[in-house]
Amino acid sequence: MTARTPAPFTADDYRARMERAARAAADAGLAGLLVAPGPDLVWLTGYAPTAVTERLTLLVLVPGQDTALIVPALEAPDAAKAAGAPALTLRDWTDGKDPYAATAALLDSGGRFGISDNAWAMHLLGLAHTLPGSSYASLTEALPMLRAVKDAAELERLAAAGAAADATYEEIRKVSFAGRHESEVAADLARLLREHGHSTVDFTIVASGPNGANPHHEAGDRVIERGDMVVLDFGGLLGGYGSDTSRTVHVGEPTEEERRVHDIVREAQEAGFRAVRPGGACQEVDRAARAVITDAGYGEYFIHRTGHGIGVTTHEPPYMIEGEEQPLVPGMCFSVEPGIYLPGRFGVRIEDIVTVTEDGGRRLNETTREMVIVD
Repeated sequence: MTARTPAPFTADDYRARMERAARAAADAGLAGLLVAPGPDLVWLTGYAPTAVTERLTLLVLVPGQDTALIVPALEAPDAAKAAGAPALTLRDWTDGKDPYAATAALLDSGGRFGISDNAWAMHLLGLAHTLPGSSYASLTEALPMLRAVKDAAELERLAAAGAAADATYEEIRKVSFAGRHESEVAADLARLLREHGHSTVDFTIVASGPNGANPHHEAGDRVIERGDMVVLDFGGLLGGYGSDTSRTVHVGEPTEEERRVHDIVREAQEAGFRAVRPGGACQEVDRAARAVITDAGYGEYFIHRTGHGIGVTTHEPPYMIEGEEQPLVPGMCFSVEPGIYLPGRFGVRIEDIVTVTEDGGRRLNETTREMVIVD
Protein backbone atom coordinates (compact mmCIF):
# COMPACT_ATOMS: atom_id res chain seq x y z
CA MET A 1 0.00 0.00 0.00
CA THR A 2 1.27 3.48 -0.86
CA ALA A 3 -0.17 6.84 0.10
CA ARG A 4 -1.94 8.97 -2.46
CA THR A 5 0.48 11.48 -3.95
CA PRO A 6 -0.74 15.06 -3.39
CA ALA A 7 -0.72 17.48 -6.32
CA PRO A 8 2.71 19.14 -6.72
CA PHE A 9 3.29 22.69 -5.56
CA THR A 10 3.26 25.26 -8.38
CA ALA A 11 5.36 28.31 -9.17
CA ASP A 12 2.50 30.41 -7.81
CA ASP A 13 2.67 28.53 -4.50
CA TYR A 14 6.38 29.29 -4.22
CA ARG A 15 5.90 32.90 -5.32
CA ALA A 16 3.34 33.38 -2.55
CA ARG A 17 5.77 31.92 0.01
CA MET A 18 8.59 34.18 -1.13
CA GLU A 19 6.33 37.23 -0.99
CA ARG A 20 5.16 36.20 2.47
CA ALA A 21 8.77 35.78 3.61
CA ALA A 22 9.76 39.21 2.24
CA ARG A 23 6.84 40.83 4.07
CA ALA A 24 7.80 39.04 7.29
CA ALA A 25 11.37 40.30 6.90
CA ALA A 26 10.19 43.88 6.48
CA ASP A 27 7.86 43.58 9.47
CA ALA A 28 10.80 42.31 11.55
CA GLY A 29 12.91 45.32 10.57
CA LEU A 30 15.24 43.30 8.35
CA ALA A 31 16.69 44.53 5.07
CA GLY A 32 16.15 41.06 3.57
CA LEU A 33 16.61 37.32 3.89
CA LEU A 34 19.52 35.19 2.70
CA VAL A 35 18.66 31.51 2.33
CA ALA A 36 21.24 28.78 1.80
CA PRO A 37 20.54 25.21 0.65
CA GLY A 38 18.43 23.37 3.20
CA PRO A 39 14.80 23.10 4.30
CA ASP A 40 14.10 26.84 4.05
CA LEU A 41 15.30 26.94 0.44
CA VAL A 42 13.21 23.87 -0.44
CA TRP A 43 10.15 25.41 1.19
CA LEU A 44 10.60 28.75 -0.56
CA THR A 45 11.64 27.58 -4.04
CA GLY A 46 11.37 23.80 -4.38
CA TYR A 47 15.10 23.69 -5.14
CA ALA A 48 17.41 21.22 -3.39
CA PRO A 49 20.91 21.03 -4.91
CA THR A 50 22.03 17.45 -5.51
CA ALA A 51 25.24 18.26 -3.62
CA VAL A 52 25.99 21.12 -1.25
CA THR A 53 29.58 22.22 -1.81
CA GLU A 54 31.86 25.15 -1.06
CA ARG A 55 30.39 27.01 -4.06
CA LEU A 56 27.92 29.65 -2.93
CA THR A 57 24.21 29.07 -3.55
CA LEU A 58 22.03 31.72 -1.92
CA LEU A 59 18.46 32.96 -2.30
CA VAL A 60 18.27 36.73 -1.87
CA LEU A 61 14.88 38.05 -0.73
CA VAL A 62 14.80 41.85 -0.41
CA PRO A 63 11.45 43.63 0.05
CA GLY A 64 10.58 45.64 -3.06
CA GLN A 65 13.11 43.83 -5.29
CA ASP A 66 12.87 40.83 -7.57
CA THR A 67 13.89 37.67 -5.76
CA ALA A 68 17.23 36.31 -6.96
CA LEU A 69 18.96 32.96 -6.63
CA ILE A 70 22.74 33.20 -6.71
CA VAL A 71 23.89 29.86 -8.09
CA PRO A 72 27.11 28.36 -9.54
CA ALA A 73 26.94 28.32 -13.34
CA LEU A 74 27.46 24.57 -13.48
CA GLU A 75 24.37 24.06 -11.28
CA ALA A 76 22.17 26.67 -12.98
CA PRO A 77 20.47 24.15 -15.35
CA ASP A 78 19.25 22.11 -12.39
CA ALA A 79 18.15 25.21 -10.49
CA ALA A 80 16.15 26.32 -13.52
CA LYS A 81 14.14 23.09 -13.33
CA ALA A 82 12.92 23.77 -9.77
CA ALA A 83 9.19 24.29 -9.47
CA GLY A 84 9.70 27.76 -8.00
CA ALA A 85 12.26 28.92 -10.58
CA PRO A 86 9.70 30.87 -12.68
CA ALA A 87 9.02 33.02 -9.61
CA LEU A 88 12.61 34.25 -9.27
CA THR A 89 15.64 35.45 -11.23
CA LEU A 90 18.64 33.13 -11.57
CA ARG A 91 22.00 34.87 -11.29
CA ASP A 92 24.81 32.45 -12.00
CA TRP A 93 28.50 32.92 -11.33
CA THR A 94 31.48 31.06 -12.73
CA ASP A 95 34.55 29.67 -11.01
CA GLY A 96 37.18 32.36 -10.61
CA LYS A 97 34.59 35.10 -10.06
CA ASP A 98 33.65 36.51 -6.67
CA PRO A 99 30.16 35.30 -5.66
CA TYR A 100 30.13 37.58 -2.62
CA ALA A 101 30.55 40.65 -4.79
CA ALA A 102 27.69 39.43 -7.00
CA THR A 103 25.52 38.97 -3.91
CA ALA A 104 26.57 42.26 -2.31
CA ALA A 105 25.41 44.16 -5.38
CA LEU A 106 21.83 43.17 -4.44
CA LEU A 107 22.07 44.19 -0.79
CA ASP A 108 21.99 47.33 1.33
CA SER A 109 25.61 47.72 2.44
CA GLY A 110 24.53 48.68 5.95
CA GLY A 111 21.53 46.38 6.27
CA ARG A 112 20.67 43.74 8.83
CA PHE A 113 19.73 40.43 7.20
CA GLY A 114 18.14 37.21 8.34
CA ILE A 115 20.22 34.24 7.23
CA SER A 116 19.25 30.58 7.29
CA ASP A 117 20.69 28.64 10.19
CA ASN A 118 22.47 26.09 8.01
CA ALA A 119 24.43 28.64 5.95
CA TRP A 120 28.13 27.82 5.96
CA ALA A 121 30.31 30.01 8.15
CA MET A 122 32.68 30.65 5.20
CA HIS A 123 29.81 32.14 3.22
CA LEU A 124 28.54 34.31 6.06
CA LEU A 125 32.08 35.54 6.74
CA GLY A 126 32.62 36.17 3.02
CA LEU A 127 29.53 38.38 2.88
CA ALA A 128 30.47 40.18 6.10
CA HIS A 129 33.95 40.90 4.68
CA THR A 130 32.50 42.25 1.43
CA LEU A 131 29.87 44.31 3.28
CA PRO A 132 31.59 45.33 6.52
CA GLY A 133 28.66 47.52 7.51
CA SER A 134 26.15 44.69 7.34
CA SER A 135 24.90 42.51 10.21
CA TYR A 136 23.08 39.19 10.43
CA ALA A 137 20.60 37.23 12.52
CA SER A 138 19.70 33.56 12.22
CA LEU A 139 16.24 32.88 10.81
CA THR A 140 15.37 30.88 13.92
CA GLU A 141 16.08 34.00 15.98
CA ALA A 142 14.64 36.59 13.59
CA LEU A 143 11.65 34.76 12.04
CA PRO A 144 11.04 31.60 14.06
CA MET A 145 7.46 31.25 12.78
CA LEU A 146 8.29 31.67 9.08
CA ARG A 147 7.23 28.11 8.15
CA ALA A 148 5.03 27.44 11.17
CA VAL A 149 1.56 28.12 9.71
CA LYS A 150 0.73 25.56 7.05
CA ASP A 151 -1.64 26.13 4.14
CA ALA A 152 -4.25 23.60 3.01
CA ALA A 153 -1.88 21.81 0.63
CA GLU A 154 0.77 21.46 3.33
CA LEU A 155 -1.81 20.15 5.80
CA GLU A 156 -2.85 17.55 3.23
CA ARG A 157 0.73 16.31 3.04
CA LEU A 158 1.14 16.21 6.80
CA ALA A 159 -2.13 14.30 7.12
CA ALA A 160 -0.96 11.80 4.51
CA ALA A 161 2.33 11.33 6.35
CA GLY A 162 0.46 10.82 9.62
CA ALA A 163 -1.88 8.27 8.06
CA ALA A 164 1.10 6.34 6.69
CA ALA A 165 2.72 6.30 10.13
CA ASP A 166 -0.56 5.06 11.60
CA ALA A 167 -0.72 2.25 9.04
CA THR A 168 2.85 1.34 9.97
CA TYR A 169 1.90 1.09 13.65
CA GLU A 170 -1.10 -1.10 12.90
CA GLU A 171 1.20 -3.54 11.11
CA ILE A 172 4.09 -3.47 13.57
CA ARG A 173 1.68 -4.52 16.33
CA LYS A 174 1.30 -7.85 14.52
CA VAL A 175 5.00 -8.78 14.37
CA SER A 176 6.86 -10.81 16.98
CA PHE A 177 8.75 -8.80 19.59
CA ALA A 178 9.90 -11.34 22.19
CA GLY A 179 13.24 -12.94 21.39
CA ARG A 180 14.17 -10.42 18.71
CA HIS A 181 16.77 -7.65 18.79
CA GLU A 182 15.52 -4.07 18.99
CA SER A 183 17.35 -3.40 15.73
CA GLU A 184 15.27 -6.07 13.96
CA VAL A 185 11.99 -4.43 14.98
CA ALA A 186 13.45 -1.05 13.97
CA ALA A 187 14.22 -2.48 10.53
CA ASP A 188 10.60 -3.65 10.29
CA LEU A 189 9.44 -0.11 11.10
CA ALA A 190 11.70 1.41 8.43
CA ARG A 191 10.50 -1.08 5.83
CA LEU A 192 6.84 -0.47 6.64
CA LEU A 193 7.23 3.32 6.53
CA ARG A 194 8.69 3.01 3.04
CA GLU A 195 6.00 0.57 1.95
CA HIS A 196 3.41 3.12 3.05
CA GLY A 197 4.95 5.87 0.94
CA HIS A 198 7.77 7.47 2.92
CA SER A 199 10.71 8.57 0.79
CA THR A 200 12.89 9.11 3.85
CA VAL A 201 12.98 7.38 7.23
CA ASP A 202 14.46 9.75 9.80
CA PHE A 203 14.29 7.63 12.94
CA THR A 204 13.00 4.31 14.26
CA ILE A 205 13.35 4.21 18.04
CA VAL A 206 12.69 0.82 19.60
CA ALA A 207 13.49 1.12 23.31
CA SER A 208 12.74 -2.02 25.32
CA GLY A 209 12.73 -2.56 29.06
CA PRO A 210 15.26 -0.27 30.82
CA ASN A 211 16.22 1.28 27.46
CA GLY A 212 12.78 2.89 27.40
CA ALA A 213 13.95 5.30 30.09
CA ASN A 214 16.20 6.95 27.45
CA PRO A 215 13.90 9.09 25.25
CA HIS A 216 16.34 9.06 22.30
CA HIS A 217 17.62 5.50 22.67
CA GLU A 218 19.09 4.12 19.47
CA ALA A 219 17.78 0.64 18.69
CA GLY A 220 20.53 -1.85 19.39
CA ASP A 221 21.33 -5.49 20.11
CA ARG A 222 19.27 -5.89 23.26
CA VAL A 223 16.97 -8.88 22.95
CA ILE A 224 13.39 -7.94 23.75
CA GLU A 225 11.97 -10.10 26.53
CA ARG A 226 8.51 -11.04 27.71
CA GLY A 227 7.50 -8.54 30.37
CA ASP A 228 9.18 -5.62 28.60
CA MET A 229 7.57 -2.27 27.99
CA VAL A 230 8.69 -1.09 24.52
CA VAL A 231 8.64 2.55 23.38
CA LEU A 232 8.20 2.90 19.61
CA ASP A 233 8.93 6.33 18.10
CA PHE A 234 9.25 6.58 14.33
CA GLY A 235 8.84 8.92 11.40
CA GLY A 236 10.27 10.46 8.27
CA LEU A 237 9.19 12.32 5.15
CA LEU A 238 6.34 11.58 2.76
CA GLY A 239 5.70 14.00 -0.07
CA GLY A 240 8.32 16.28 1.49
CA TYR A 241 6.50 16.56 4.84
CA GLY A 242 7.12 14.84 8.14
CA SER A 243 5.56 12.14 10.25
CA ASP A 244 6.40 11.49 13.89
CA THR A 245 4.42 9.26 16.24
CA SER A 246 5.09 7.33 19.43
CA ARG A 247 3.24 4.47 21.05
CA THR A 248 4.30 2.26 23.94
CA VAL A 249 3.46 -1.44 23.77
CA HIS A 250 3.96 -4.27 26.23
CA VAL A 251 5.26 -7.77 25.54
CA GLY A 252 2.83 -10.00 27.40
CA GLU A 253 0.76 -8.89 30.38
CA PRO A 254 1.92 -5.72 32.16
CA THR A 255 2.12 -5.19 35.88
CA GLU A 256 -0.32 -2.98 37.72
CA GLU A 257 2.34 -0.25 38.00
CA GLU A 258 3.12 -0.39 34.27
CA ARG A 259 -0.56 0.01 33.47
CA ARG A 260 -0.87 2.90 35.89
CA VAL A 261 2.12 4.75 34.41
CA HIS A 262 0.82 4.18 30.89
CA ASP A 263 -2.60 5.51 31.92
CA ILE A 264 -1.03 8.63 33.43
CA VAL A 265 0.88 9.37 30.22
CA ARG A 266 -2.26 8.77 28.15
CA GLU A 267 -4.20 11.19 30.34
CA ALA A 268 -1.38 13.73 30.08
CA GLN A 269 -1.36 13.43 26.30
CA GLU A 270 -5.11 13.97 26.22
CA ALA A 271 -4.78 17.02 28.48
CA GLY A 272 -2.10 18.48 26.22
CA PHE A 273 -4.31 17.93 23.19
CA ARG A 274 -7.31 19.56 24.88
CA ALA A 275 -5.17 22.63 25.61
CA VAL A 276 -4.67 23.27 21.89
CA ARG A 277 -6.72 26.31 20.86
CA PRO A 278 -6.17 29.42 18.71
CA GLY A 279 -4.71 32.26 20.74
CA GLY A 280 -3.45 30.05 23.53
CA ALA A 281 0.28 30.13 24.23
CA CYS A 282 2.47 27.19 23.27
CA GLN A 283 3.49 26.82 26.91
CA GLU A 284 -0.11 26.09 27.88
CA VAL A 285 0.08 22.76 26.04
CA ASP A 286 3.19 21.85 28.03
CA ARG A 287 1.64 23.01 31.29
CA ALA A 288 -1.53 20.97 30.76
CA ALA A 289 0.31 17.73 30.01
CA ARG A 290 2.95 18.27 32.70
CA ALA A 291 0.37 18.99 35.39
CA VAL A 292 -1.16 15.53 35.01
CA ILE A 293 2.19 13.81 35.38
CA THR A 294 3.31 16.05 38.26
CA ASP A 295 0.06 15.59 40.15
CA ALA A 296 0.47 11.83 39.83
CA GLY A 297 3.89 12.06 41.49
CA TYR A 298 6.09 11.51 38.41
CA GLY A 299 6.98 15.08 37.52
CA GLU A 300 10.75 14.58 37.89
CA TYR A 301 10.57 11.76 35.34
CA PHE A 302 9.08 13.88 32.54
CA ILE A 303 12.42 15.18 31.26
CA HIS A 304 11.71 16.87 27.91
CA ARG A 305 9.40 19.43 26.34
CA THR A 306 5.87 18.35 25.42
CA GLY A 307 6.21 19.00 21.70
CA HIS A 308 7.90 20.44 18.64
CA GLY A 309 6.71 21.79 15.31
CA ILE A 310 6.79 19.67 12.18
CA GLY A 311 6.70 20.40 8.45
CA VAL A 312 9.43 20.01 5.84
CA THR A 313 11.59 18.91 8.77
CA THR A 314 10.52 16.68 11.63
CA HIS A 315 11.69 19.18 14.27
CA GLU A 316 11.07 22.92 13.81
CA PRO A 317 9.36 25.81 15.64
CA PRO A 318 7.06 26.23 17.46
CA TYR A 319 8.00 24.33 20.62
CA MET A 320 5.56 23.33 23.36
CA ILE A 321 7.67 24.27 26.37
CA GLU A 322 7.44 26.45 29.47
CA GLY A 323 8.39 30.02 28.62
CA GLU A 324 7.22 29.88 25.00
CA GLU A 325 4.50 32.51 24.81
CA GLN A 326 4.05 32.32 21.03
CA PRO A 327 0.28 32.21 20.39
CA LEU A 328 -1.12 29.18 18.60
CA VAL A 329 -2.48 30.00 15.14
CA PRO A 330 -4.73 27.85 12.91
CA GLY A 331 -2.50 25.87 10.57
CA MET A 332 0.33 25.31 13.05
CA CYS A 333 1.34 21.64 13.36
CA PHE A 334 3.29 20.11 16.22
CA SER A 335 3.69 17.02 18.37
CA VAL A 336 2.07 16.44 21.75
CA GLU A 337 4.28 13.78 23.36
CA PRO A 338 4.51 13.61 27.14
CA GLY A 339 6.43 10.77 28.73
CA ILE A 340 7.56 9.19 31.98
CA TYR A 341 11.05 7.67 32.17
CA LEU A 342 12.00 5.54 35.17
CA PRO A 343 15.79 4.98 35.12
CA GLY A 344 16.85 1.35 34.98
CA ARG A 345 13.25 0.16 34.66
CA PHE A 346 11.07 1.34 31.76
CA GLY A 347 9.63 4.34 29.95
CA VAL A 348 6.33 5.36 28.38
CA ARG A 349 5.71 7.97 25.66
CA ILE A 350 2.57 8.63 23.62
CA GLU A 351 2.77 11.09 20.70
CA ASP A 352 0.43 12.49 18.10
CA ILE A 353 0.92 15.25 15.55
CA VAL A 354 -1.75 17.90 16.09
CA THR A 355 -2.81 20.84 13.94
CA VAL A 356 -4.51 23.95 15.28
CA THR A 357 -8.00 24.53 13.85
CA GLU A 358 -10.31 27.54 14.07
CA ASP A 359 -11.86 26.23 17.29
CA GLY A 360 -9.35 23.82 18.82
CA GLY A 361 -7.09 21.09 17.54
CA ARG A 362 -7.17 18.07 15.24
CA ARG A 363 -5.05 14.98 15.60
CA LEU A 364 -3.20 13.71 12.52
CA ASN A 365 -2.57 10.36 14.22
CA GLU A 366 -5.55 8.21 15.11
CA THR A 367 -4.21 4.84 16.30
CA THR A 368 -5.28 3.74 19.75
CA ARG A 369 -3.54 5.34 22.66
CA GLU A 370 -4.57 2.51 24.98
CA MET A 371 -2.06 -0.07 26.18
CA VAL A 372 -1.43 -2.61 23.39
CA ILE A 373 -0.21 -6.11 24.19
CA VAL A 374 2.19 -7.68 21.67
CA ASP A 375 3.77 -11.13 21.44
